[in-house]
Amino acid sequence: MITTANRLQTVQEYYFSRKLKEVAQMVQEGKPVINLGIGSPDLAPDASIVDAIVESMTHEKAHQYQSYQGLLELRQGMKNFYEKWYGVTLNPATEILPLMGSKEGIMHISMAFLNAGDEVLIPNPGYPTYASVTNLVEGKAVFYDLLQDKNWEPDFEALEKLDLSKVKLMWVGYPHMPTGAKGTKSLFEKLVAFAKKHHIILVNDNPYSFVLNDNPQSILSVSGAKEVCLELNSLSKTFNMAGWRIGMVCGNEKFIEAILKVKSNMDSGMFYGIQKGAVKALDLPKEWFNNLNKVYENRRKLVFKLADKLGCTYDKKSVGLFVWAKLPDGYDSEDFIDKVLQDKHIFITPGVIFGSNGANYIRFSLCSNESQLEEAINRIKLSLDLKVAL
Repeated sequence: MITTANRLQTVQEYYFSRKLKEVAQMVQEGKPVINLGIGSPDLAPDASIVDAIVESMTHEKAHQYQSYQGLLELRQGMKNFYEKWYGVTLNPATEILPLMGSKEGIMHISMAFLNAGDEVLIPNPGYPTYASVTNLVEGKAVFYDLLQDKNWEPDFEALEKLDLSKVKLMWVGYPHMPTGAKGTKSLFEKLVAFAKKHHIILVNDNPYSFVLNDNPQSILSVSGAKEVCLELNSLSKTFNMAGWRIGMVCGNEKFIEAILKVKSNMDSGMFYGIQKGAVKALDLPKEWFNNLNKVYENRRKLVFKLADKLGCTYDKKSVGLFVWAKLPDGYDSEDFIDKVLQDKHIFITPGVIFGSNGANYIRFSLCSNESQLEEAINRIKLSLDLKVAL
C-alpha cells in the first residue's frame, strides 16, 4: 500500500479550501450564500494595469522564461515604492526578491532557514499558514499570545521568560491579520531589539498597510532592522491583484540570497506580462489609495451594523481588509458561524482558525459590495436574544 509522506500528518487542508467547498455546494443547491469570509478583493485593478499587461503580450520576450529575480524594472519599481511610501531605501539588486504572491514566501523563507527541530515564534491569533508551513518543514511551532487588552501586541516580558535557545524565526504582521491592530514604530523597535538580542530572524508580513490606514509603515524603517529582518509585501490587497499572484520579500541581503536558492529550484520565473502590470501598479498615485479606501470605508460601516445586529463588539479604529468582532460571552466562533451559514446563508470566518485566542471572535471580510452587505443585515433580525435573532 502506497502511503503519503509523514509531513502530511502534521497539517490539514487549508480551512478556506475546505469551507468554500461547502459554500459552493450550498450555492449549487440554490441557497443564496453571501460570502463575508475570505479576503479576496472583488474590485478591479486600475485600468492602466490591465492595459500594461495587454500591451506586453506583443513584446519579443513576453512568452519566454523570465529571470528568477524578476525584471530589473520591477525590482526598481518595488524600490521606488518602498522609498516613496515607507521611507525605506533598498538595493534592487540584492535586497528585493519578487514572489508569486507573498504566501509562497512563507514557504521559501522556512525552507531556507529551518532545520528539523528548529523553533518558530508564531502569533496567536495569526495567519494559519505560519504554523502549517513550520510543521511541513519539520520545525516546531511555539505560539505567543496576542490579547485584546494588550492591543494585540506581544508581551515582551512573557517572551523573555521562554526558552529561546532553539528559536530561529519569528513571524509578526502589522497591520495585524486578523485583528486589524495597526502596530507602531515603537512596537517595531522593540521587536527588532528582541530579535537582535536573541539572534532570531524576524519576518513582518505586511500586505494590509494601505487598506483603511493613513500611516503605512515598514519594519525596515527601524534603524538596524536589516541586520535581522525580512518583510513580505503583496500587491493582492493594495492593488486588487490577488489572482495575479505577485508579491515581494525585502531586507537583509544574505537572507535574500538564501531565499533565492530555494525559489530558483521551485519555479521558472514570473510571467512577463504580470511583471509589467505590477510595475504600473507600484507607480499609482495617492488618489488610487484614497478612492479604494472610500469604498472600503462605506462597506465597513455596513459591516459594523451587521456586527451590532449579531451582538458583537469591535474596534472602530482597526485597519485592514477585515472587521474583527468579539462574540457575546459563551459563544464558540465555529458553532456560531455554522449556525449563521445554515440559517441565514451568510458565511463569516470563525476566529478560532487563527488560534485559540480567536475562539470568541469572528472575522468579516470587506470584499462584498454594499448591496450584498445590506442584504446580509436584512437577514439578521434585531433582537435582544441572540438565539432568537438567529
